[in-house]
Amino acid sequence: MPSKVTFILGGAASGKSAFAESLCLSSGKDRVYLATSQVFDDEMRAKIDRHLHQRGTGWTTHEAPMDLAPVLDSLAADQICLVDCATMWLSNQMLAEADLQAAQHDLLDALQRCAAEVVVVSNEVGHGIVPDNALARQFREAQGRLNIALAGMADRAVLVTAGLPQVLKGTL
Repeated sequence: MPSKVTFILGGAASGKSAFAESLCLSSGKDRVYLATSQVFDDEMRAKIDRHLHQRGTGWTTHEAPMDLAPVLDSLAADQICLVDCATMWLSNQMLAEADLQAAQHDLLDALQRCAAEVVVVSNEVGHGIVPDNALARQFREAQGRLNIALAGMADRAVLVTAGLPQVLKGTL
């Protein structure tokens, strides 16, 4: 039986999205891509374009930078949803000055309710230096708490480093 929620964690440009996409492709299920990023500049537009090209066709894409629950609640058991990524979702919440604890609670509830298999991608931001400003430190702490919560509720957790997956919880 496949894992209902798979949590994919890794550093920036570690290969985590490509690995998550490969899990979705190999599932044989109808694929849904839940995009959390927002385009604020040319660099982000180029990154999104690269991801679209890498992903290829055969995906239904939903853009939901803030509230993922409506999309997750609409999915069926014969689908698999890639949430890419929890880090951008958290950034959006912080920029909107949302209640992070309430937003995280709502996200975890939506993941648990979702009938579809879900793969959530997130960045590991705790391996670097301590940031020199309060906002960056607040983000690092919030991302760490979110990652702990996602890994805790997931059936499977995988760390991707240099494109190589290492299973932390469950099996591949």
